Order: sequence, then C-alpha cells, then structure tokens
Amino acid sequence: MNTRLIILTLLTFTLKGCSQQPSKTMDNTKNQTQTDTSHWRKLTPEEAYVIVNKGTERPGTGKLLYNNVQGIYTCRRCGTPLFTSHDKFQSECGWPSFDDAIAGAVLQIPDADGERTEIECARCHAHLGHVFTGEHMTSKNTRYCVNSVSMDFIPADSVKAK
Repeated sequence: MNTRLIILTLLTFTLKGCSQQPSKTMDNTKNQTQTDTSHWRKLTPEEAYVIVNKGTERPGTGKLLYNNVQGIYTCRRCGTPLFTSHDKFQSECGWPSFDDAIAGAVLQIPDADGERTEIECARCHAHLGHVFTGEHMTSKNTRYCVNSVSMDFIPADSVKAK
C-alpha cells in the first residue's frame, strides 16, 4: 500500500509540473498553428532517431529494460508521466514492457502498413514504440513495447526524500 501511495504522490507532483499545455502561435508564413516546443528537452542523436524519426533502439540494450525500482516512467522529450512501475513486466521481447499506460498519456495510432499500432506521447507526440494485444502475457492482455531512450525514470523514493 505504501508503494501505491508513493507512486500516487509522485504522479501528483510530476503532473503539477507538466500541467501547462504547449502554447500555440500563428505562423504567418504557412498560416498554420504551430506548437511552442521551447520547453522540450534537448535530445541526443540516438534519442532524436527514435523519438522524432520513429526509429527503434537495438533490442536488449535499453537502460530501463531490467529496471525494477518503484516509480514513474516519463516522456524523455516533454516529461509527461506515461507509465508506472506497477504496470511494468518482463516480456523478454528486448524492450521495456507495460500492460497499461497512465490514463490519457499515450496515443495509439495505426502504422501506415496497418500491421502494428504505434504509441506516442499524447502531449508532444514523441514516438515511444508499439502496443500489442492478444498475446496473453498478463491479465490485461496488452503489451506496450517501449524504447528506453523515449523515457526517463523517476524513482518513487526521490519524492519521499523531499
């Protein structure tokens, strides 16, 4: 029960910092609404390859693959909370796997080929990975397969210490 309380506290703390939506401005040269991205974190070339260009990190290499510490997984680009450690499981697929996402945090978009479903951060549209259903790996029958470079991790005890 303490773990859930810590995670809820961490989630509340994190959401307060992420509650502002990107501001919209008018680009007069294109006459389109553009999202202000000035608050987004600077990405390494590897992170940009995955997050912006919809690439994939090599299987089995991600820094968060075997992380089993309690906490929150956030979007690497904008910091939005995406997943909790409570929903993480070892699928042995080569990437961190979750059987649920934080409500409203992750968008599901059919891939152009129609064979898979891409997942993106609902706030900044960073590419996270793909979601699969019908594999019967957990009782929720869902596997969010996420690139480690698309996420940061905030341990639950870091909020407890504050």
